[in-house]
Amino acid sequence: SVLVTGASTGIGRATALRLDGSGWKVFAGVRREEDAEALRADGSERLTPVTLDVTEAEQVVAVAERISADGNGRLDGLVNNAGVAIPGPLETIPLDDFRRQLEVNLVGYLAVTQALLEQIRRAEGRVVFLSSIGGRVAFPFGGPYHASKFATEAIGDVFRQELRPWGLRVSIVEPGSIDTPIWERGQRKGEEIERRSPRTNALYGGALDKFRKVIEDTAARGIPPERVAKAISHALESPRPRSRYLVGLDAKVQARLKPLIPAPLFDRIVAR
Repeated sequence: SVLVTGASTGIGRATALRLDGSGWKVFAGVRREEDAEALRADGSERLTPVTLDVTEAEQVVAVAERISADGNGRLDGLVNNAGVAIPGPLETIPLDDFRRQLEVNLVGYLAVTQALLEQIRRAEGRVVFLSSIGGRVAFPFGGPYHASKFATEAIGDVFRQELRPWGLRVSIVEPGSIDTPIWERGQRKGEEIERRSPRTNALYGGALDKFRKVIEDTAARGIPPERVAKAISHALESPRPRSRYLVGLDAKVQARLKPLIPAPLFDRIVAR
């Protein structure tokens, strides 16, 4: 059995359907009933959508209780995938938006893991955290998102170390550019923030226009989310899961080159 958070679209949906097809009993966290219906239509009878906003404590507790009742208090896998992208300059990003970024992408991961860890321990199960190459390499106007993913790397490492005495395995998955709706939703959110902040446009308007073009180009060359789902399934099923999975050529290239490039040179490249 496995819980996949953020299973409505993108990586989460692809992962839920892949694991369902491999015979797992999948609890798929969604926020809307129409997404639950779409998963039921494409999955088997084993796939069970559950209403889960990872920032709502009551929903986290309710899902943990539901899984415990269905699985005799055992859960073999947890995929912490739910996420949002909130772009904007750190100088002017509204603090409520910055907090929202961390609540979904970081605090939500911790809350769900805490709620289910006893069930995972009983099953000698595994935990997967969805990070990003953006958890290793940071770029302008992605500060809130990068902060959440750099921190995800940290909690993934610490959980792996702390849970080692029980033989529990923890993996971090770091995709590069993936063809998912998070890009479009992030763009809309960024434009909404800019409309509320004339100072942002005054200071960064021209650079933000270039940033949007970069994001559009990056999204256009994104690889299918099924590639990430394959890495996640390996982390859950392999006798020897990796601690980290880089997914996509761009992620692998950035991860290997960034430590070799002096910071001033890297900043000039980014500015170009």
